[in-house]
Amino acid sequence: MEKTNVIPKIFDVKHKNIVLTGASGTLGSQYSHFLSAAGANMILVDLDDKKNKMLEKQIVKKYHTKCKSYLADISNKEEIKNVSSKIISEFGTIDGLINNAGFTSTFAKKQTKSYVTSFEEFPLELWNKTLAVNLTGVFLCSQEFGKVMAKRKKGVIINIASHYGLIGADQRIYGKSGLNLSASYAASKAGIVNLTRYLASYWRKKNIRVNTLTPGGVLNRKHHSREFVKKYSERTILNRMANENEYNGAILFLISDASSYMTGGNLVIDGGWTAL
Repeated sequence: MEKTNVIPKIFDVKHKNIVLTGASGTLGSQYSHFLSAAGANMILVDLDDKKNKMLEKQIVKKYHTKCKSYLADISNKEEIKNVSSKIISEFGTIDGLINNAGFTSTFAKKQTKSYVTSFEEFPLELWNKTLAVNLTGVFLCSQEFGKVMAKRKKGVIINIASHYGLIGADQRIYGKSGLNLSASYAASKAGIVNLTRYLASYWRKKNIRVNTLTPGGVLNRKHHSREFVKKYSERTILNRMANENEYNGAILFLISDASSYMTGGNLVIDGGWTAL
């Protein structure tokens, strides 16, 4: 065995057709660029059509790989079916799916005039919207794109959860900032972890591996105050929040053959938060 060929081969994703939801978001754009740089053909699905098309242009220009953006609401079954049909027509098949799209406090603030942080006054519409995107969306995308991979008996699915799907959010960190959608967000992300286990078991004979990536908080200087960052960081072993690019390696590991013996698992990368 030649040592020079071992590592590149197991991480190789060249010409793999990978569907990524929430592609134009903070982490989605990171995954898009990183996997494109590794040679993957990125299929960008997002509700923000303008940003998504801009991302497509950037990727094609910079990496000269095949890339296409698609507009879709992942909580709408018909839209997902239509997009899937277009993708198959354009790309022929699907090798991997990254369920990354999510509904968070940032989006909630944009959609409500008076943002409510208390659980007692939390709007039912926000609860339903969060679960529709964060959990039902994962279900629908896995169902539709999983069919394609099941037919060829090969594929990989990564579901993005959160450390708040494993533990309760520390309310002392958030105060009245309105950054925390703990009830609906936590419930949706916890659901993803067990949906992943179900799908891994269900598709075991179809050679489709399904895993969860559970990230911790990502530093965003536009939305995070110094006080919040300080309080959050003190809860982690590494004493800081994650940078935007620090989950790229995990995504490549999970989507490639480097993780060939891993399915139904949960890769937790949270700076040590859940270890305490």
